[in-house]
Amino acid sequence: MINQIHLKYCAAIVTLFLAGCSGNTSLEIEVINSLDIDRSLETVEIDLALLQSNESLKLISGKSYKISEAGSTKELLSQLSDIDGDGTHDVLLFQPEIGANSSKTFTITLKDAEAPSEEIPTCYSRFVPERTDDYAWENDRVAFRTYGPVAQKMIEDSIPGGTLSSGMDAWLKRVDYPIINKWYKKELETDGSYHEDDGEGLDNFHVGTSRGVGGIAVKVDTAYQFSRNFTDYKTIETGPLRTSFWISYAPWKAGDKTITEKKFISLDRGSNLSKYRVEVEGSETISVGLTLHEKDGEISTEVEHGWVSYWEPYFGSELGTGIVVPSNAMLGYDEYVTDAKDLSNLYAQVKVANGEAVYYTGFGWKKSKQFSTKEEWNNYLKQFSKKVNAPLEVKVK
Repeated sequence: MINQIHLKYCAAIVTLFLAGCSGNTSLEIEVINSLDIDRSLETVEIDLALLQSNESLKLISGKSYKISEAGSTKELLSQLSDIDGDGTHDVLLFQPEIGANSSKTFTITLKDAEAPSEEIPTCYSRFVPERTDDYAWENDRVAFRTYGPVAQKMIEDSIPGGTLSSGMDAWLKRVDYPIINKWYKKELETDGSYHEDDGEGLDNFHVGTSRGVGGIAVKVDTAYQFSRNFTDYKTIETGPLRTSFWISYAPWKAGDKTITEKKFISLDRGSNLSKYRVEVEGSETISVGLTLHEKDGEISTEVEHGWVSYWEPYFGSELGTGIVVPSNAMLGYDEYVTDAKDLSNLYAQVKVANGEAVYYTGFGWKKSKQFSTKEEWNNYLKQFSKKVNAPLEVKVK
């Protein structure tokens, strides 16, 4: 008998074949790629309820899960993950490599748990009280930050050093190791600055009151309204395959509407795009923005495939930003250009369903050597869209 389980926020579709597996000390799963493109650095989520249904695979103190390709003893990197932020693990994550139109079999067993590492994981995020009250996150390819209530209050009280913005800042890193703590220490405790590139990259991305990379707004008549700085946060998890957290905002006005906004943000290893799951009340659509900076870049869009892109010259290099919206939830786009400082943005119009909107957004910097041209960046977004709309299928054998 085949039981279907729908995982609302999962990156994989899990089909369960449960009959006769309760006595096994291992579980074999088949991961199937139905697309004609190779898949790697793509996170599969396995529902822990499946594993816990097998008495021999119930997770107990001192044990953890091991995933390996069938026929191999080499362990693949995995992570227990809390996908809804309630403090309880829901899924087991791993990142298989699956060729186009093919499948692979993997084995899950229990092993002795290892002592927690004291190293900063590749996928990392934290609140940064020493730099006012930023929240910053990163993986092996990109880094971001956004701004809290103290930074807003400083602006309101005319205290130097504040920031008034609910936009998302991009930190242009070009190394695959963590830089958040290192750059803040450099800025706050040394004569150096994270605004200067010493070989690891730098923060020269201007946000201001723009939407930066993926901040949201609500359109009122011909203009856009948006929140101020976040008011609260919670770190959910940090690595090695995913970091996630939530941030929330004070209610804000968009015309005669009162908008409430809470963002659940996650970033997986190997991805240039963070995933945003936004809980919204007060509007049936949101507008997800990319700042147009000097308005000298090139816009590309494929609304029918759910992505928009902005590729621009940037401080002697080039920079691409983008938004991907799954499940046909992109309603259109708006190249909003104005003479008002920082308010020119490329907006993707996104449908809110049952009080929630989901999108992915991020960037690629030419100097990081990840993308050399607009065409390469747009192709990445196109492939990303295909993958999120046709997730890897997982069957229990």
